[in-house]
Amino acid sequence: MLGVNRSAVSEFILIGFSTFPHLQLMFFLLFLLMYLFTLLGNLLIMATIWSERSLHTPMYLFLCALSISEILYTFAIIPRVLVDLLSTRHAIAFVACASQMFFSFMFGFTHSFLLTVMGYDRYMAICHPLRYNFLMSPQGCACLVVWSWAGGSVMGMVVTTAIFNLTFCGPNKIHHFACHVPPLLKLACGNDVPAVAKGVGLMCITALMGCCLLILLSYAFIVATILKIPSAEGRHKAFSTCASHLTVVIVHYSFASVIYLKPKGPQSLEGDTLMGITYTVLTPFLSPIIFSLRNKELKNAMNKTFLSKLSPDKL
Repeated sequence: MLGVNRSAVSEFILIGFSTFPHLQLMFFLLFLLMYLFTLLGNLLIMATIWSERSLHTPMYLFLCALSISEILYTFAIIPRVLVDLLSTRHAIAFVACASQMFFSFMFGFTHSFLLTVMGYDRYMAICHPLRYNFLMSPQGCACLVVWSWAGGSVMGMVVTTAIFNLTFCGPNKIHHFACHVPPLLKLACGNDVPAVAKGVGLMCITALMGCCLLILLSYAFIVATILKIPSAEGRHKAFSTCASHLTVVIVHYSFASVIYLKPKGPQSLEGDTLMGITYTVLTPFLSPIIFSLRNKELKNAMNKTFLSKLSPDKL
């Protein structure tokens, strides 16, 4: 990138949790446990879907892709955070910082696009059940997954290129635990910084709000269709297929709004760091829990596939 040649900075210092010196060991243990649980939960979901033929449907194909994106998203950020929590030197090379930003944005937006696709899948299943198998064919589902990953890659590339083509003249301390856009913009110098900041912010907010509005539109049609079902049992069954996805959407966009839509104003650097935990650590941690507990079909498949093997006497 051009920014490599124009900047006087060759590395950055991630301040991160060094502002909480007495809590670093506690943060390390907490984040390590949450990270391992996130990996285990998503791998368990993927293994269950792979081994249970009844789950070889579009909804669970998208869930499997979602689990992969979550594993890769957390892998792009959390291992580095864990290392820094035990280290006295928190330097990250210019190129490594750019790579971390690219992959975190790529997998983060892929996650948002896949949630949107899952909302469309539920809309087709409930509102157009007779055409569902035709419209959501294996080829069509594969295309939706590929486009979601392609969209995430484009977002990651555009944001990273825009930020790292700026000039970084001197200060190199990033007041965050990762290479996040706002603290990096504070370190950039030049007349083009305000324009880049507005452009990147507008693009990220537009993408997130666009996905959110499409999901809301899907659920508006879903609710209208469910209310027309005469029996209470039928309405409950139809809504239960959406409950886990809707819960994850609410959690995902609630924490994303904290990061991207928070009002500008005086706020402590420690506060920004703690707010970043919600989207980076907490959301991926909660997602497999929600899908495992709220999705009855997946929960039963997990019990059948894994728990029954641990307790053969219950068979």
